[in-house]
Amino acid sequence: MRRHGSGNQARDPAARFIDEEAAGGLLLAAAAVLALIASNAPGLSALYEGMLSTRLSVEIGSLRLGKPLLLWINEGLMAVFFLRVGLELKREALEGHLSTREQAMLPAFAAAGGMAAPAGIYYLAAGADPMLARGWAIPAATDIAFALGALSLLGKRVPAALKIFLLTLATLDDFGAIVIIAMFYTEDLSAQASLLAAGALIVLFTLNRMGIERLGLYLLTGIALWIFVVESGIHATLAGVALAMAIPLRARDGRPIVAPLEETLNPYVRYLIMPIFAFANAGLPLMGLSPASLLAPLPLAIMLGLVLGKPLGIVAAAALAAASGLARLPADASWRAMIGIGCIAGIGFTMSLFIGSLAFESVDHTAQVRLGVICGSVISAVLGFAILHQSTKDGRPTSTPD
Repeated sequence: MRRHGSGNQARDPAARFIDEEAAGGLLLAAAAVLALIASNAPGLSALYEGMLSTRLSVEIGSLRLGKPLLLWINEGLMAVFFLRVGLELKREALEGHLSTREQAMLPAFAAAGGMAAPAGIYYLAAGADPMLARGWAIPAATDIAFALGALSLLGKRVPAALKIFLLTLATLDDFGAIVIIAMFYTEDLSAQASLLAAGALIVLFTLNRMGIERLGLYLLTGIALWIFVVESGIHATLAGVALAMAIPLRARDGRPIVAPLEETLNPYVRYLIMPIFAFANAGLPLMGLSPASLLAPLPLAIMLGLVLGKPLGIVAAAALAAASGLARLPADASWRAMIGIGCIAGIGFTMSLFIGSLAFESVDHTAQVRLGVICGSVISAVLGFAILHQSTKDGRPTSTPD
C-alpha cells in the first residue's frame, strides 16, 4: 500500500503520476486552443472540417471498416484511452487507493454525489425537451488530466492528500462514466456481432482463469473484440475496458503485469491520444455566437451542471460521509479547500465532450455541447483556482477542518 504524505514525494508513484498527468493537462489545453484557432481562422476552418470528415477504410478479407477520421479517433484511439483507464481502475481497486474501505469511502461518496448532482441540475435545466434530456450525463464526469493540470498551477500550496483525493475521485468518476456509456448510450445492436464479441470476451477471461501471462494473446484477442464491438453497435471504447479487466494483475511469481503495461501506455495516452482527441473535438466556430448563446438550454444546462453541480454534489456527499463517521477529510484539508476541489472537478472537457458526442449522435448539437463544456470547464477551473489559492498557503490550510 502506498504511503501518502511521506517526505520523499519525488519517489512516490502517486505523486509522479499526478505530475505527469498535470503535464498532459497543459498539453491538452494547447491542443484545445489550436482547435479553436483552426476552426475559426480563414482558410484553416474548411481544411480542419474537411480533414476530420475524411473517410478512411480498413479491409481484412471480406471485412471492411469505413469511418470518418473523427470516428476513428473517438472510437479507435479512445479505446486505447479506456484500456489505460481500465488498467488503472483494476490496479487501484486491488492494490492502490481503492483497495481498503478507509481509503475508498470518502472519494466513493464524493464521486457518487459529484455525478448525481450535475446530472440532476442538467435535467432540471434541459429536461423539458426530451431530446436534450439525453445529454444528462455530459456534466457528470471529470477530466483527470485537465483537473490535475489546473491543480499543478498552485504548486505546493495544495496538500498532497488533497491531490490524492482528487485523483481517486476522478478515477471513480471515469468508472461511473464507463457504466453510463454501457447502460445508456448503446443501441441498435447487431445480434451476430454481439455474439462474436461475447465469444471474444469468453476467450479473454478463459486466458485469465488459465493463468496465461503472455500479453500478446490478450492484445490480439482484444483487437478482435474491438472489431466485433464496433460492428455490434456497442460503443467501441468499452472493448478497451473489457480487455483491461481480463489482463492479470500479476504473474504467478508475483511479477507485475498490469503496472508495466500501464506505464507503457501512459505517455502515448497523455501526449498523443488525448491531445489528438482534444484537437478533433474542441473546434468551435465562433462566428454567430454571442453571450446570449450561452443562455440557450443545452449549453446553459451543461455549464450549470459543471459549475454548480460538481462542487455541490462532492461537498454534500463528503459532508454526509464525514458526519456519519464513515470517512474523514484528507489530511491538512479545510471545507473551503474541499469546495475548491469540487470546483476543479467541474473541469469535464475530454469525458464531457466524449459523452456529448454519444448523446447526440442523431442530432447535430455539436457546437452547443462544445460551447457548454468549454465555458463550464473554464469557469470551474477559475473558481477552483481562486478558492484553493485563498484557502491554502504554502501547502497548509489557512483554516482547519471542522
